[in-house]
Amino acid sequence: MSKIDEVRKAMVTAMKAGDKERKESLSMLLSALKNKAIDKREDLTEAEENEVVLKEIKQTKETLELTPEDRTDLIEECTKRIAVYEEFAPKMLNENEIKEVIQGVLAELEITAPAGKDKGRIMKVLMPKVKGIADGKLVNQVLASMLQ
Repeated sequence: MSKIDEVRKAMVTAMKAGDKERKESLSMLLSALKNKAIDKREDLTEAEENEVVLKEIKQTKETLELTPEDRTDLIEECTKRIAVYEEFAPKMLNENEIKEVIQGVLAELEITAPAGKDKGRIMKVLMPKVKGIADGKLVNQVLASMLQ
């Protein structure tokens, strides 16, 4: 079952339950997924669907950060929307799992003692492996902590 079908099914359930806010969030996510499929002119792969969901989460978090503190209505709306979107987001890697991937990349590149000068080379191989399943900032932090 594609993400579009999953979101549509959840949206129908939200409509039947009378949960207007959830339905609106799902509607926005569904629109983003459909627009991406229309732009591509064919069905989306699972990775592309996950990319769209993560992009929507990121945009909503940015909106939340830029919202003034006295606009509690917008803050609450963004928080609820993020919670709904995260239900459809892929499981993200934690620090330990990222370290394991980094160790694999270091072995692949035959780097025994990674230094700051190796960071670019490591990231070039590492990022395609964790794209869509790990937060880029967290990957960068974990790698930085492993450099000597």
